[in-house]
Amino acid sequence: MMNNLLIIYPHWPPSNLAGVHRPRLIANNISDFNWHPIVLTVAHQFYEEEFDWDFTKTIGEDIEVIYTRAIPVFKPRIIGDIGLRSLFFLYNAAKKIIQLRKIDFIWIPVPSFYTALLGPWLYNKFRIPYGIDYIDPWIRDISSRRNWRSVISLLLARWLEPIAVKKASLITGVAYEYYRPVLKRNFPYLLGDVNSLKSPYLHVSTSPRLPVNHSTGLPITHFSFPYGFDPNDYNVIPANRELPWDKNTTIPIVYAGAFLPNARITMELLFQSLEKMKKEGKIPDGIKFYFIGTGSYTGPSISELSKKSDIAEMVEEKRERLPYLTILHLLKNAHGVMVIGSTEPHYTASKLYQALLSTRPVMALLHQRSQAYEVLKEIEADTYTTVFDLPDEAIVPAIMDKLKIFFSPKDSWNPNLEDLTKYSAYESARKLVGKIEEILGSEKN
Repeated sequence: MMNNLLIIYPHWPPSNLAGVHRPRLIANNISDFNWHPIVLTVAHQFYEEEFDWDFTKTIGEDIEVIYTRAIPVFKPRIIGDIGLRSLFFLYNAAKKIIQLRKIDFIWIPVPSFYTALLGPWLYNKFRIPYGIDYIDPWIRDISSRRNWRSVISLLLARWLEPIAVKKASLITGVAYEYYRPVLKRNFPYLLGDVNSLKSPYLHVSTSPRLPVNHSTGLPITHFSFPYGFDPNDYNVIPANRELPWDKNTTIPIVYAGAFLPNARITMELLFQSLEKMKKEGKIPDGIKFYFIGTGSYTGPSISELSKKSDIAEMVEEKRERLPYLTILHLLKNAHGVMVIGSTEPHYTASKLYQALLSTRPVMALLHQRSQAYEVLKEIEADTYTTVFDLPDEAIVPAIMDKLKIFFSPKDSWNPNLEDLTKYSAYESARKLVGKIEEILGSEKN
């Protein structure tokens, strides 16, 4: 008999949001480990985002999806967060599911952060253990965007997060640093196991006997695992295969994904390097950078930064998100792919795997202690990578050196992609299931 995992996540394909990939990848793989995924989500009519119907081609056929309603977005837009608009609908739907089905564990990826409150609510009623997965931190630094919505969200986060995690049996995250403050604030007795580990991104609780959550008496543990990837995604043909460049005249280099505020310094260093190379006449004709799906962000845009560095003619930015399969098609047909990290060591660069699997050369600008750099080194794919372990005055020359060989690579791009297997969605699902079964086994004992 298969175990049932209830995944509560208000955005589910055809939503065109990056975060939906993580629960999708887990749901696609856990049936291989004798677990049946039941996804509780919100019907797409209540989304604000564009639908990505193509994305449904990447969904496993054995995933059971149950839809519920949400409060529509009214004008003026007062409440936009779909987790908040759907909270009580999700709660009532989850209760019905649990009353009709045997649910062994509940897993709630966040954001939306408000859905994490369903964990303790359902535990109090049904005593089903639950876990919260931090795709992003809930309590975060808002110094770069102190508008009234951000301030209210932060105040709510400080009040609600302790309530949400108090009775959890599992805390997971894309990176340990995303949830370490959660442990420090709420479960300081769990930190001992982690601090002795060397890996900055595969932290696990290594105690032979799981600690006990002081609020429930149930086992509690934690670990982090990368976003993961499904190599089959590149085999799915998108509906739109049009390219935004002329193959005969353009040498396209593609950066795909959100542009984060903490990556602005990195971007400025890249553009300073390009500006200097331009003045020296060291940029081949036809080179053009495409920044696609960079999204909404504060501060100057990538286009504005390129004008400041006098390289606007070789930079094109499309801030609106494109369908996932369209992005993979662009990466696969580019001359090269850019991965631009932030100045923070815990930046996970989830887009790295799609970049590598495109089989195109990857140029990366990363923190020397980031997970992404560790991955690139491990699979011998760091030929075009610059890390920030140099004096400030040496970073731009280092980037220029990498750009020169990246524009006209003499060596074949041949990373050891087989070593990426440990970061796949299959391995992520295996680790997650292993921890859940460890919790359930300890509970019975």
